[in-house]
Amino acid sequence: IADRLAEAMAEWLHRQARQDWGYGAGEKLTNDQLINEAYRGIRPAPGYPACPDHTEKATLFRLLDAETNTGISLTESFAMLPAASVSGLYFAHPAARYFAVDRITREQAESYARRKGMPLREVERWLSPNLGYEP
Repeated sequence: IADRLAEAMAEWLHRQARQDWGYGAGEKLTNDQLINEAYRGIRPAPGYPACPDHTEKATLFRLLDAETNTGISLTESFAMLPAASVSGLYFAHPAARYFAVDRITREQAESYARRKGMPLREVERWLSPNLGYEP
């Protein structure tokens, strides 16, 4: 039940953001339309297909001082505690669509590691399901 409430709250907050930011003002969506995400914008989250790197949760938590402001913490594996917690980003652009990151080449992993300032082995560990090569 707690997981469903957390997801429902995230959806409600996304609706509030659309209204407050003005791009969803006057939106009157049915439950089916909400479930089918028939609204403008997306709400991707670290660890999901469009953002497979769980370590980006640490970036969000640092920027938002999330542990202090919410009481939610991250484990060593970047799971959120309490478990019935959600995090993500809001993108309002009308052309924003969900997508999945495909197989990552070694060159892409090396570039990502440099930009994150993280050792390649660590990047490979966190992105192992998405690697298109054997590390």
